[in-house]
Amino acid sequence: MPRDDDKLSTTALARKLDIPVQQLFAVLKDYGWIQRPSDSWVLTPKGEFEGGTYHSSRRYGSYIVWPDTLATHPLLQAIESNQRITAASMCSYYKPLHARHINRALAELGMQQHSTLGWELTRLGKSLGGLQEESGSSGAFYVTWPHEIVDNPVVHRELTLQSGQVPSRRLPADAEPDLFTDSNTAPPSLRGIDGHSLQSTLQTRVCNWLYLAQLAHAYRRALPTEELVYADFYVPLGCVYIDCWEEELNAGEMSGKFRKREIYRELNLPYLEINAADGDRLDEVLGRGLIGFGVRC
Repeated sequence: MPRDDDKLSTTALARKLDIPVQQLFAVLKDYGWIQRPSDSWVLTPKGEFEGGTYHSSRRYGSYIVWPDTLATHPLLQAIESNQRITAASMCSYYKPLHARHINRALAELGMQQHSTLGWELTRLGKSLGGLQEESGSSGAFYVTWPHEIVDNPVVHRELTLQSGQVPSRRLPADAEPDLFTDSNTAPPSLRGIDGHSLQSTLQTRVCNWLYLAQLAHAYRRALPTEELVYADFYVPLGCVYIDCWEEELNAGEMSGKFRKREIYRELNLPYLEINAADGDRLDEVLGRGLIGFGVRC
């Protein structure tokens, strides 16, 4: 029976295998060795069979550890550490973000830029291991990244927040950071990338979507009426008002939403309503809706 000091956290195991931590979490989940039924990772019977156990720390709580010999396991040895990924494949780490959102987020960080040819690598992106690629079928430009990009502190922090998760803390090597979420930290800030202080997760996602689409927008903009009524967002290009309908609204909030809907129709104002269920498909709902009003995004 291996002693506790012969055990490795998943982080330490990833370091020994020389692969990104997030890649190892994903692989162990795909192998069925760990699963996440709630807010923390737990071992499955397969994981226990492979020697996984739990280690308790007064500071970091309980986390999974593995026998040191697991580093020689054929399945883990077969992992390609030099695999390159695209924005589309990064979606598996940052659900429910879509490739278009991730591409825009990487552009906002200055790692790439959009042109008529597609996504073009910048000097900063190149310094982080990005490679300029060209589609063999369409000729469109795109960028591939080393798999380690998902562990880059800045990229991970920004995409984690934008996906509605809680950014992990940097922990000592003998502790087990959870790079998908961390229940020991405060809830994610309802602050948009552009600095807007929002009132809900849905508003935050809409605000970030508009910002990354490079659309100037106002938050809590008064409608052009004597009656002081505010839209959640206003896009000057196209004069489009946007309201977020949360999953749970009290009677007063519901009444206010219906009143705004009446005003939009009475004054023939362009408006869009984003429901809670639309949060995972803003490209489809918000993107197509804006295009319908002549706003290209």
